[in-house]
Amino acid sequence: MKKISIAGLLLIIASLSSCKLVGDIFKAGVWVGVLMVVGIIVLAVVLLGKMFGGK
Repeated sequence: MKKISIAGLLLIIASLSSCKLVGDIFKAGVWVGVLMVVGIIVLAVVLLGKMFGGK
């Protein structure tokens, strides 16, 4: 019985740590996406400013 409970405990620990890893990856992905959107908006504003600014 001890082997089963130790194996079960290890399985639970491994699944919790993998869920945390997946969660961290998604958090990083969200921030990368936010930065890319902000960068594209800034680039569009700069390009439109140069096109219609006239100078």
